Amino acid sequence: MRAPVIIGALLAAAGVFFILRPPTYSSEQSVLKLGTLQASVQERRPAPAWIGGILLGAGGVLILLGLGRR
Repeated sequence: MRAPVIIGALLAAAGVFFILRPPTYSSEQSVLKLGTLQASVQERRPAPAWIGGILLGAGGVLILLGLGRR
């Protein structure tokens, strides 16, 4: 196997993972600030689904390019 096919397969697998089980990240937001008193909320948000779509598409393109150069 060539390197573009392997890299493409890894990117496609990461894209499917991002679409099916998106990883989460923490987001902290200030909701109240009175002088030195500050209240904030920390919430977990999923990563956007379009990241998985881009990874899947890039992986597919690399696989096609790697297989087409035989």
